Amino acid sequence: MTRPAALQSFLDAALTSFAQRADDPRAQASIARCAKALATPGEMSKAQGARLPVCTHLQTAADPARMKAPDLAEVLKAFNALEPNLTWRRRAGDMTAASDNIAEGHANTLITGPGGLERRGDVWLGASLLAPHVRYPEHTHPPEETYLVLTEGEFQHGDSDWFTPGQGGSFYNTPGIRHAMRSGDAPLFAFWLLWADSLGA
Repeated sequence: MTRPAALQSFLDAALTSFAQRADDPRAQASIARCAKALATPGEMSKAQGARLPVCTHLQTAADPARMKAPDLAEVLKAFNALEPNLTWRRRAGDMTAASDNIAEGHANTLITGPGGLERRGDVWLGASLLAPHVRYPEHTHPPEETYLVLTEGEFQHGDSDWFTPGQGGSFYNTPGIRHAMRSGDAPLFAFWLLWADSLGA
């Protein structure tokens, strides 16, 4: 199988930044597993890209010129080249503790993974976008997860207080941990990388 050049460029840039910025050894191991699996391309979706109204915030949140580090700028340049091919969706299911404006105030896209641009079961790589002053619901999932944060915003996992990774910040979610995020005065934009091969997907 041949992977489109725009997708390969994004994966190269994203995996580099994930690996450079992850401090947790568990995250490093997870990223390495994902990178090894992604060396083999999956099946490409034939669906056309689709945006939601909240995606107007990408102009600000995913602007490479805002990045203080060259590797993050490269990730966003590659993402913006790929983004017209992506399908953005609202979260389905439990909205526990979400803000009242969650429905119109958020969008997620899956780049690799079930239903993603590249359909595969082992590696789920995607992005979340929140409009200003939106609280994303508490949620949990079986795969372990590493975040790469591109804007300001607050996160919470397990029994932790809210914390701010900042631009280029990274953190690791253990399998099954409850976690949430919320934006402040500006949009929140972050990538997430899940190793799901242990699920047998």
